[in-house]
Amino acid sequence: MATQQSDQEFLDEQAQLHPEFAAWRQGYGVIFHKPETQEQALQLAKQLVAKGQQADLADVFRQLSALDRLTSAGLWLVVHMTYTNRVRADGVPLKAEDFKVNPEGHTGGALNMVPAYAAYLSLNSLTGTTRSWLMGQGHCVAAIDALNVLTGNLHPEQNARYRDTEEGLNHLVCDFYSYRQGPDGSNAAPLGSHVNPFTAGGIIEGGYLGFAELQYAHMPLPGESLVAFLSDGAAEEQRGSDWVPRWWRAEDCGLVMPIMIANGRRIEQRTELGTREGLERFAERLSAQGFEPRRFDGCDPAAFVCMLYDMEQRLTEQSQLAHRGELAYPARIPYGIAESLKGFGFYGAGSNAAHNLPLPGNPRTDTEARELFNEHAGRIWVAPDLLASSVQLLCQHGKQQRPLERDHPLAHRQPATPVIPEVAPAHTACSPMLAVDRFFQGLVASNPTLRPRVGNPDELASNRLSGVLKALRHRVTDPENDLESVHGHIITALNEEAIVSACLANKAGLNLVASYEAFCPKMLGAIRQELIFARHQKEVGRPAQWLGFPIIATSHTWENGKNEQSHQDTTFCESLLGEMSDVSRVLFPADYNSTLAVLPSVFQQRGRLSCMVIPKRDRPCIFSRSDADTLAKAGAIVVDEHTCKGEPLLLIGNGAYQLSELIRASQRLKETGIPFRLVYLQEPGRFRQPRDAMEAAACLSDLEQERLLPRRVHHRIALTHMRPEVFRGHLPSLFPDVTRARVMGYGNRGGTLNEAGMLFANGCSWAHALTACARLLDRPVKDWLSDDELAAVKGRGSPSVITGNQP
Repeated sequence: MATQQSDQEFLDEQAQLHPEFAAWRQGYGVIFHKPETQEQALQLAKQLVAKGQQADLADVFRQLSALDRLTSAGLWLVVHMTYTNRVRADGVPLKAEDFKVNPEGHTGGALNMVPAYAAYLSLNSLTGTTRSWLMGQGHCVAAIDALNVLTGNLHPEQNARYRDTEEGLNHLVCDFYSYRQGPDGSNAAPLGSHVNPFTAGGIIEGGYLGFAELQYAHMPLPGESLVAFLSDGAAEEQRGSDWVPRWWRAEDCGLVMPIMIANGRRIEQRTELGTREGLERFAERLSAQGFEPRRFDGCDPAAFVCMLYDMEQRLTEQSQLAHRGELAYPARIPYGIAESLKGFGFYGAGSNAAHNLPLPGNPRTDTEARELFNEHAGRIWVAPDLLASSVQLLCQHGKQQRPLERDHPLAHRQPATPVIPEVAPAHTACSPMLAVDRFFQGLVASNPTLRPRVGNPDELASNRLSGVLKALRHRVTDPENDLESVHGHIITALNEEAIVSACLANKAGLNLVASYEAFCPKMLGAIRQELIFARHQKEVGRPAQWLGFPIIATSHTWENGKNEQSHQDTTFCESLLGEMSDVSRVLFPADYNSTLAVLPSVFQQRGRLSCMVIPKRDRPCIFSRSDADTLAKAGAIVVDEHTCKGEPLLLIGNGAYQLSELIRASQRLKETGIPFRLVYLQEPGRFRQPRDAMEAAACLSDLEQERLLPRRVHHRIALTHMRPEVFRGHLPSLFPDVTRARVMGYGNRGGTLNEAGMLFANGCSWAHALTACARLLDRPVKDWLSDDELAAVKGRGSPSVITGNQP
């Protein structure tokens, strides 16, 4: 008690010496400054003055007072975005007709983000530095949009419609969850329910909780700082977020300041972190993983400022130790835990209802709810002149010669176009993955300024990436052999979401992800979130400029029989083929040279990811270097053609093993004088019917498609790596007459089988292809198959005559 009294006397004494401190410590509206925060703020002010970042303590506390008012106005605007279709800047209570018919919004989480984001803006002002920011809980975007509008930190679309006038704010609250559409069906308003390309400074949608936690450590470069706002719900959901100390290195990572908003509530119930014991256990777990957790008042914007500044200083000190060779990794990563109430600042704070609509009814039709809204909104209203002076104090970007927060470093990643290495083609059978191995080694060596990251869930050597492993090495804190290093560039964890996130986050560099095909679906959520955001950026005219990279599905379905059917799954490529082709490529190179030829475009394209399904076993070199280049440019190529009397069969291969089966089948057709054309489809998405103009630019023209796959050829047989229904569904124009076409592929059959056995089990062998040809042409299959072969195909004989496997 004596110590508390002494502390209080000290604060009182400082208040007498510094009137601006005295004014600030009184708080504002619902914002209250605890004694411990007051002490921290005094210490912060002294540090800023000592470093010459602020003239005196008075300037600091004037800005912190302005921060309180900005925060209060942000809270006020957020609740209006949920409930109203107009604002009254003069604070006059709203009438029934001023409220929305159908209010909507993730109100509680957005209210909790207001003091956090306002503090981020204030810290930038106090230090004269624009840091980057990231928010994992994208549904809290109302906080970001509200504060961006109030401070003028806007992209042109929002600036034209929502500028900080009463009319602009009326547009903002009306547009929020308005569901209005433009003529093309898109949202009419430059606003969304989650972070989107209209959100100034937004870099991740945050629609899937947990991915920001996996990415933030890999985002900033040395010399950059990133504030990462995280969710306590995601802390329960996502394994891997506690591995940041395993990956962070001062030599190739910027400063990261993770702040978890611990408001203690999911949608319908309390989180584990909503209890004192749960928070303590969480902090203990963080500490055991290498973090330095610190809890603070998440309802006070000044507490955020003090915590962020201190976290940055602590990690800066560790960076300096690392550069002097005096730090043993893992570093202790400061981690802020902002203890708050869900929906702080408004009615219903701390309740389940605060998540979405905290009031007990709709103010438009419910008198009690309307009175509660006006009462609680009145507590957080800020007079326009007071707000304007506060914003002016906090937004002196021109004077400080720093960019607006919308233009923070991570929001404008544009690495240099990489130098493409020269890699020799192959002339004999070898693994196509060797082309990846040699190309990526050369790419990294040729571009030393581009930070490399390799995402690896288990083993690289098995997938024929031994050279990459030797050159870049696993990143560990305690190396056991020459393939491991404290400064390795390969992020390895038995968690596909974590390893793909490391590469998705590295938008300043070169990336490569390789995994067993059957495990790749675990990555889909993270990848799809990235693709959607990149597509939306293109739609608003600010396309992403990060370098594309491949997510390689190897040890794939057709050659992974040794591990049972759990390891035989074509879902990954099928799912990505469903995304828009201008941001998502799906490639099936069949040999070494076709793999090598397509890699330059994969790494040089911007804002586009490539799923590459590549065999790891030795495959014959089917394509010369010249043919492989043609295949890479067009997405397909004529492999073989036999012209003679009659309409030819059109054979379409998609997948390395499928191509080999069709080549074998075509030999028998040739021997019996059957005309055919064999086409290999390496990039099926280029042959789809485009869904909009941007996708059309990524597809072949009708003339180019006709040259490869002429409409006059009616009988068509396709063998695909994928499930046949998916392949056919995405490419209906290739099979216009279902009675004269047959598509064969993965039919969910498998087990402990080799490649030939897998093809036979799924009805995709060369013999099954000939059987389909016979049915289409109404010819006896005995023209091409022996009695034993025919018996095998019909399930009455030994498959070995087809597969070559010993019975």
